[in-house]
Amino acid sequence: MSDLNPISRRRLMTMAALGVGALGLAACSGPSSVNSQGSSTGASAIDFSGVKPASEITFWTNNPGGSGDVTSKICTDFKAKEGIAVRIVPAGSSYEEVAQKFQTALTGQDTPDVIIGSDVWWFRYYMQDAIIPLDDVLKAAKVDVTAYRKGLIDDYRYKDHLYALPFARSTPLFYYNKSHFKAAGLPDRAPRTWDEWRTWAGKLQNAKTGAQYAYQFPSVTDYAGWTLQNILWGYGGGWSKKDSFDITCDSDNSIQALTFVRDAVLTDKWAGVSSNESTDDMAAGACSATIGSTGSLVGVQKAVGNKFEVGVGFLPGGPVTTHSVCPTGGAGVAICSRSSKDKQLAAAKFIGFLTNAENTIDLSAATGYMPVCTTSDTSKLLKENPLIGQAIKQLDATRPQDYARVFVPGGDQEIAKAVASVIQQGGELKPTMSKLRATLEGIYTSQVKPHV
Repeated sequence: MSDLNPISRRRLMTMAALGVGALGLAACSGPSSVNSQGSSTGASAIDFSGVKPASEITFWTNNPGGSGDVTSKICTDFKAKEGIAVRIVPAGSSYEEVAQKFQTALTGQDTPDVIIGSDVWWFRYYMQDAIIPLDDVLKAAKVDVTAYRKGLIDDYRYKDHLYALPFARSTPLFYYNKSHFKAAGLPDRAPRTWDEWRTWAGKLQNAKTGAQYAYQFPSVTDYAGWTLQNILWGYGGGWSKKDSFDITCDSDNSIQALTFVRDAVLTDKWAGVSSNESTDDMAAGACSATIGSTGSLVGVQKAVGNKFEVGVGFLPGGPVTTHSVCPTGGAGVAICSRSSKDKQLAAAKFIGFLTNAENTIDLSAATGYMPVCTTSDTSKLLKENPLIGQAIKQLDATRPQDYARVFVPGGDQEIAKAVASVIQQGGELKPTMSKLRATLEGIYTSQVKPHV
């Protein structure tokens, strides 16, 4: 199966935007970048000369990472500075729920001025002409886009135009219980490789820490396609080849990686699978370690309290590679195309303020999401919560997600079902992954290829 050119990729995403595939986990997912030098005509310039910003706008969000209070304060500060009121609308408990509500709203008239969108959903909004290119309006609002971390803001560029600003951005982190590690005689750090962790897991079990498992895999239903990329990449595999639609979920390297996962749960039994949030399981003492979003960090620390000290580190590597084995995730903020120009200009001022060097630090301190500006002074933040520094450092070790998960309609759900059938129901690994490959290729052939 050959890779697609930029124009074909755009048509693929059009299909996703129109609802060809089922929803995937948007909270922590999405392509690292969809930059393209394709030949489409691109976005038209929008003239904001002579436009005065509106006095009130609406912002639809799911308050990711429990960010409601800090976002409300930022809105209050924004009104004091600019005289523009922001009405926050909790439009759902997840990115998917917000997206579904927004899709429904687009059939009527009651749409927001600012909309939160995951790394998957912002592009679907773009393909529906539901959001505007930000280049002209940010210039009119005097927002300096060079202040943002390049790897994060580039996630929202397409054909030389910018469609969102980075807001609540995250990577997965390796979380561990320092008390359990000490009891097992382990170093106070995250394991460097999964093979090293397998050895540590046995020591944790022998230490009788009181935990049910040494490690808890995140929920298969929500996180399998996202977090397991780390192990697949470490073994030299993947759901598909890097930057390609060539499906590799049943390759030898991928099978070795998934064998490690299956054996951890079913054979060696040092790992369980969370039914909800694995970081909550660790905070409750049910496991000694897990992987979770950086956006969960502050919540985990609050939940743990004085029970034990939380440790975090980079995701482990594998026998093939120990570098760039971590995917990014999280969300940005975009401006609705249905809004009037005066509201769009006010919205641009707001999203620039919401994500500026100072406010991104406040969001990070309240949640664990990463500061999105290079100009931010992180000294106070890191002094108060040094663990956030690990998340920031890991940005240099991230990799774009596999196309099979992000761009194949319904691919994420198919991956989740296949993984669940193996590690929770005891299905045979190679036949299951070969069936998954056939399914993903079938979706490509029937739903994608005729349109590219």
